[in-house]
Amino acid sequence: MIARRTRKAINQINVVPYIDVMLVLLVIFMVTAPFISPTQVELPSVGHSAQAPGAPLELVIRADGSMLLRDRARDDAGEAVTQAGLRAAVGERLADDATRPVVIAADRDVRYDNVMQAMDQLQAMGVARVGLLTKPAQP
Repeated sequence: MIARRTRKAINQINVVPYIDVMLVLLVIFMVTAPFISPTQVELPSVGHSAQAPGAPLELVIRADGSMLLRDRARDDAGEAVTQAGLRAAVGERLADDATRPVVIAADRDVRYDNVMQAMDQLQAMGVARVGLLTKPAQP
């Protein structure tokens, strides 16, 4: 009868090939590192900044589609405007300062189309800075 040897399972991983690959990668990175030039970022300095922007006009768009134009500089309650009268109302408020920003504060349930129409009208008027007003997330 032939005697059979029982094989013993190897319970260790051979890491020598992994070390070889890592050493080759290390050499490649060390050789190529001097050729990569880091990008220069020009940060703004405090002395060169323009004056702080004034209080913007706020265009509130409600869920039912109605709009309210509020002047933050005067802290007024705002006046109701229609889509057709938006150009005239904003043009009247921006007559003295054309660089004044306009922010759009839209309700969460407002259709995207209504916000885009308002933005298109403002940009067609030549408003240089149009932004969206958001509420910070509650932790």
